[in-house]
Amino acid sequence: MICKKSLTLVLVLAGCLLAAGTTFAADTKIGIMNVQKIIVTCAAGKAAKERVDSKMTEIKATFKEEEDALKALQDEIKKKSTAWSEEKKAEKVREYQKSGRELQAKTEDARFELKQMQDKELEPILKSLEKVVEKFGKDKGYTMILDAKNGVLYFDSAVDITDEVTKKLDEAMAGK
Repeated sequence: MICKKSLTLVLVLAGCLLAAGTTFAADTKIGIMNVQKIIVTCAAGKAAKERVDSKMTEIKATFKEEEDALKALQDEIKKKSTAWSEEKKAEKVREYQKSGRELQAKTEDARFELKQMQDKELEPILKSLEKVVEKFGKDKGYTMILDAKNGVLYFDSAVDITDEVTKKLDEAMAGK
């Protein structure tokens, strides 16, 4: 995705372009959209969210039994520790700590798995969105389309100053 620095640069560029001349400014058309909202509200995004939520519910259910067993062991330690020998108490505490670490590791693995699933679900949606935005921008005559949160999604190559700025940077760096 596009970083906030690029959004700032684009906004500065857009301001400069608009200030550069009324002829160009009259032809400048900039659109702002909220990609996050599009993903959450489009049919494919809703279906992907349902699949991810279903997997999350399934994973949570598998952890419920382990969490309950860990809680039961904790309660047992609290209730019976005064009656146990120091050796038995230490053994139960180690067992509790080991089970807690194992559950925590499984939880982290599950989070990673869910994140991978979410990325896999979003990838085709984002690729399609990129094509749709590019076509929409060209068809509707936009100079730029910006994401409200992440920056440039489409721009007319006529406003791309990359090559010129690269030359100027090379010139500036040549003396150093």
